[in-house]
Amino acid sequence: MSDSTQVGVIGLGLMGTALSERLLDLGFQPVVWNRSPQKAAPLLQAGAVWSDNPLQDCERVIVSLFNSDAVTEVLTKMLPDATRCRTIIDTTTCAPEMAELTERHLQSLKIGYLEAPISGSSVQTRNGEALVISAGDSEQERQCEDLWPVLGAKRIHAGRVGSASRMKLVSNLVLGLNRAALAEGLGLAESLGLDLSATLTMLQQSAAASTVMHTKGNRMIEGDFTPQARLSQHRKDVGILLELAKQYSINLPLSICHDELLAQAETLGYGNSDNSAIAAVYRSFPSAAKP
Repeated sequence: MSDSTQVGVIGLGLMGTALSERLLDLGFQPVVWNRSPQKAAPLLQAGAVWSDNPLQDCERVIVSLFNSDAVTEVLTKMLPDATRCRTIIDTTTCAPEMAELTERHLQSLKIGYLEAPISGSSVQTRNGEALVISAGDSEQERQCEDLWPVLGAKRIHAGRVGSASRMKLVSNLVLGLNRAALAEGLGLAESLGLDLSATLTMLQQSAAASTVMHTKGNRMIEGDFTPQARLSQHRKDVGILLELAKQYSINLPLSICHDELLAQAETLGYGNSDNSAIAAVYRSFPSAAKP
């Protein structure tokens, strides 16, 4: 494998695994690392290779971790031996100010940093259907032109580092509230004794239609919460949103309610389930007798 086809991947959660599978499908060789090495086994059987430090073995490395703290922790351990890395593409949805700090630190080490949070589930990413929101130096982005189709079907450049995280958080605010609204609507339909499949079909064809209805509607109805994107991961993003709201003196009343619903879902044991499990919160509420 040449330097251009070997690409490091740090983090093999749902998204990191999907990205590694995409790399394999598109002719790259992922050089992978994960805190729990056993998660890499299926990828290694498919052609990926393990590295104790992808920053030492690859010129370009994709990072896909839970949050900013995890990014800082892992990079702090690996950077002293980052002898080959020239560019880090960070798909983690980070706190914007942390992304900015990471960029400045990496610049001091002559390593480029590109933000690239992904709008889409791991399944959408695996299928090449996601949207990438990128930010950073335009020349560095051009040098990674061959990797953008791995991350998503479309890409929007948000500006300088920090902007992509902010834009992704706006997207996640609307997306999460769409899921909550759908869960509440289906909860109302169930309480009213309506056929849920018929109700979902109606919603999908109505003025209220959203992409969420097609990706999460049947899962909510069937109670299939096999994770494509974990509920606790989204609650982490809502927490960043609420911190930004305090910082900028912005009122986000719906997001406050949404955070409470997500917290209740975690209390019910759905933190590691798919984010469609917010529907389970509505089913847990006491309800009046159905007509």
